[in-house]
Amino acid sequence: MDLGIAGKWALVCGASKGLGYGSALALVQEGVNVVINARNADALAQAATQLIAEGASAASASGKKAPQVIAVAADITTPEGRQAVFAAAGGPGRDFDIVVTNAGGPPTGDFRDWNRDAWIKAVDANMLTPIELIQATVDGMAARGFGRIVNITSSAVKAPIDILGLSNGARSGLTGFVAGVSRSKIAARGVTINNLLPGKFDTDRLAATVNAAATKAGKSVDELRTAQQAQIPAGRYGTAQEFGAICAFLCSQQAGYMTGQNVLADGGAYPGTF
Repeated sequence: MDLGIAGKWALVCGASKGLGYGSALALVQEGVNVVINARNADALAQAATQLIAEGASAASASGKKAPQVIAVAADITTPEGRQAVFAAAGGPGRDFDIVVTNAGGPPTGDFRDWNRDAWIKAVDANMLTPIELIQATVDGMAARGFGRIVNITSSAVKAPIDILGLSNGARSGLTGFVAGVSRSKIAARGVTINNLLPGKFDTDRLAATVNAAATKAGKSVDELRTAQQAQIPAGRYGTAQEFGAICAFLCSQQAGYMTGQNVLADGGAYPGTF
């Protein structure tokens, strides 16, 4: 299926590895030009090299023009970081057709140990920064008649995890905001905003949460990984590549009638009907 987004410009945050990289990969394979962002300059440069090669390979196979890949190493949670990202794409007046917001989750732990600073940092990264990016890009998208915003959040929005209290709170706040703004007048102007909720995908973030959970339970990491995968109906952790494919579809022309949705990708782990 041709997703109809070749030649568009996308911003993908947290794209040096994991789910952000998987999303950027799926987009460049569709011929989308991407500005990728992360804080680690070396890891981001390596990701850019890989994405350029993958984009060129896909373009050669499809006969499309190879997409551009621009790497901006900056902290997207700061005004300076956002300014650097927008400058790379030609300034706020031009900006992006597609925005994929993504930030590393806050630390795991016991809520009794988190002070106000920990909460503010979590809310800033996982709620306010996506809102800032939406605010900066959504009107330009509406004026051009096309826009796709995908917020990578967490399955914990639907089924909270006790050691992820900072993430539970901040991401739930973003979810409530998106529920309102996605159904405003922008919906009739070709702009969609959806949240993509990953369950357990085999990433560095998963490794950190498994390590924390194993320590709390007094089990080995391998033992806990095996037990977790056995509880997932799919029988395994997800991959960044299949997550990216879902993200790319939400960014497609074909997904224009989907907005304000929380799309759960968890191998069937969530047991609820709704």
